[in-house]
Amino acid sequence: MEIPYIVTPRKDTGLFNSKIAIWLFLASEVMLFGGFFSAYVFLRLGADFPWPERTLPVLPGLINTFVLIGSSVTVVFAWASLKMGKWRHFQIYMGITIACAALFMVLKAIEYNVKFHHQAVRLTDYTVVEGHLGYEKENGEYVLNHHGSEVEENQIRIESGGLTFSTVRYHKPWVEEILSQAAHRNAEIKLAADVTARTSEGGNQDTLIAKAGEPLSLELLATIQKAHLKARAHNGALRTASLREEWKKTKAENPGKRGWQLASDVNIDVKALEEAGKLLTEISTVSFTVTPPVRLDFRPRDVREGETQSRLRDDTVIDGKLLPSPMGFHYVDAIDFRHLAMKAVNKGLDPIAAVENSWLIQNHTFAREAWEWNKAQVAKLEADLLKDHGVNEETGKPNREPTAKERYRIDWKDFVAMSDGVNRGEGKIALKEEFMGPDYKGREAKETFPMHFDLPREQVRFASKFTPAWNTYYALYFTITGLHGLHVIGGALVLAYYLFFGRKMFNSNPEWLANRVEVGGLFWHFVDLVWIFVFPIFYLM
Repeated sequence: MEIPYIVTPRKDTGLFNSKIAIWLFLASEVMLFGGFFSAYVFLRLGADFPWPERTLPVLPGLINTFVLIGSSVTVVFAWASLKMGKWRHFQIYMGITIACAALFMVLKAIEYNVKFHHQAVRLTDYTVVEGHLGYEKENGEYVLNHHGSEVEENQIRIESGGLTFSTVRYHKPWVEEILSQAAHRNAEIKLAADVTARTSEGGNQDTLIAKAGEPLSLELLATIQKAHLKARAHNGALRTASLREEWKKTKAENPGKRGWQLASDVNIDVKALEEAGKLLTEISTVSFTVTPPVRLDFRPRDVREGETQSRLRDDTVIDGKLLPSPMGFHYVDAIDFRHLAMKAVNKGLDPIAAVENSWLIQNHTFAREAWEWNKAQVAKLEADLLKDHGVNEETGKPNREPTAKERYRIDWKDFVAMSDGVNRGEGKIALKEEFMGPDYKGREAKETFPMHFDLPREQVRFASKFTPAWNTYYALYFTITGLHGLHVIGGALVLAYYLFFGRKMFNSNPEWLANRVEVGGLFWHFVDLVWIFVFPIFYLM
């Protein structure tokens, strides 16, 4: 039986099946992205922190906009070529469309990569510092973790003399990292005491599982874990059986009563089970000594630090004192005082005085110099705006004033202008820097960028890469652009299928292939339309 209206359109609507289906699908897509854009606007208007403005590189986004617009044109040309029976022209135009999709995703990947390597820190006074962390060195060489990658200077450092692992929850990569660090610093981690356990019912003596002095290893922990899990499973089954017998006994002694009326009378005599030698020993933790006490480094999100004892997220306990653990920045891309100024205004304080009394201004010469340069630039901008736009006769205030971003944010392009001795916006920016950010190596020799400095851990309120964890703006940015990127990939794969596997269909039924390409083109136009909304909202506003 042939399905109607696959190639020939209906007479009443003029549409074939797949076109109706794609319009219904696109209606649901409009609601999906419409919800995301509405959430963005709602959250931006109600934000209790300075919303990021014009923080994304405009040039890659602008190029991607023209790339998608161009691909929307070529996909129409590809469809028109099929309608005219020109297979070769179809191949050319569809190939260009798919190449545009690939270029779009390459530029998006570059942009994502820059974000994932960009560190941001909010200090306790709400100053924000953006830049790149340095890498720790020992004896002139970079320190590597057990994966072979360099260790960033954003670690919680603990001088550990002892470790206690949960036999069930210990995280293997963290154990490997601890072993790697201890070996690198010439320390040994050994079992603190014999690990013994009752491993069978009725045993009079405990079995030796591991002997004191054995070095820490994943194999040793696995052996202890196996004994623990075996004991826990045995004891659980024994308690369940005992509880079942107690219920039967209690019910027999109290006929006519319901279960909830008997619950308080049903108890397991655990002590009797222990005396009978039926319960096995559950080894929930195992302790090790570290000789000599050695510095161990952990990522801040993995450890809850304390003065004398810290704990990892897998319940590993680290005995030892907390060492100074500053965050080491090698380059600074931006200093943002907007949040600090907003908090000062909310408290009825002078925002300028609050900025100048901030920890960063008080403790770093470069920050003070950059702030003084910024104040001069703001004063010049105020004078220019007053000259160009005048004063409001009713309020007596200038008609135009510098924005909060212009007043309180100093980014890397401002550092470039400052070092070049020119006004804001007049620094020499290379094309590569428009995509990848500042050229540190090219400017390092000229000493035009702030070099390494440390942020004491007690001054750090929150730290993150430019990921969804940093703030609501980036959470929405990655959600919407990531979902849009998946649509680009999905659409490109469908169009590529028509390009590489459509010849047979073209030879047998060219109209059917043309209809399919038309439907794919409608989806591709929608993908382009979504980006036309994304670009101004995220990149320009």
